[in-house]
Amino acid sequence: MDKFIYKKAAGITALSASISEFSYKKHSHKEYAMGVTLRGIQHFNMDGSLQLSYQNGVMLFNPEQAHDGMAHDETGLDYVMLYIDPELLFEATEKKDLIHFSTPVVYDVNIQQKILRLSHAILNEKDEALCSEWFLSLTDSLMMRNNLAADTKKDNVLIRKSKEMLHANIENVLKLDELCKELGLSKFQFIRLFKSHTGISPYQYFLNCKVERAKALIEEHRDIYTAVAECGFVDLAHLNKHFKSVYGTTALEYISHMN
Repeated sequence: MDKFIYKKAAGITALSASISEFSYKKHSHKEYAMGVTLRGIQHFNMDGSLQLSYQNGVMLFNPEQAHDGMAHDETGLDYVMLYIDPELLFEATEKKDLIHFSTPVVYDVNIQQKILRLSHAILNEKDEALCSEWFLSLTDSLMMRNNLAADTKKDNVLIRKSKEMLHANIENVLKLDELCKELGLSKFQFIRLFKSHTGISPYQYFLNCKVERAKALIEEHRDIYTAVAECGFVDLAHLNKHFKSVYGTTALEYISHMN
């Protein structure tokens, strides 16, 4: 049975597809398209030649690059794709010119895993900040770029200000766009800058701050649900998951040991 599931986050559209009988007519996208063949063989014609993407093959399509698409045989095909506006890729890579992929199918485990991680995050409606960070990680692998270099003194001021803003909004979802507007940086510049100074991403730092605040509230009030509500966790399971990743034990176990 043919199935197509689309979700969008952080300006990127993700597709999870299973096809057996369906075939795409020749078409093109205004976006970059990159994906991974999960099962079966992806069969498509592009630039006058037949291309086959076997399991774990990474497909890289340029904007306006015409192609068709179908399962190679009756066993069918499962795959994921990401559709990325050129302007978003320019912003992430800090390039002004059109980036051109010369090979439509590559076998690169690093890029494959990053496409899968990002598509899974979008399809499962993870936080937009996390999706943006994983998109940047993917583009860095694609472009083999170095970390952002800038004036260290200015950077330290920006990092200190960003940490203050993150701490002041612990109970909310991390909104990178609003934070970066205040700092005068693009979100991709900020992610690179923050990670180069702290060793972790803004999203991970923000989660750690939430967990630390929750721990302090649990110790103060001996009430786990106050910590869930005041630190902006979805529910107790959400808090337990992140608490365990930092402290090796769940919040529930932690409070039980205090009594």
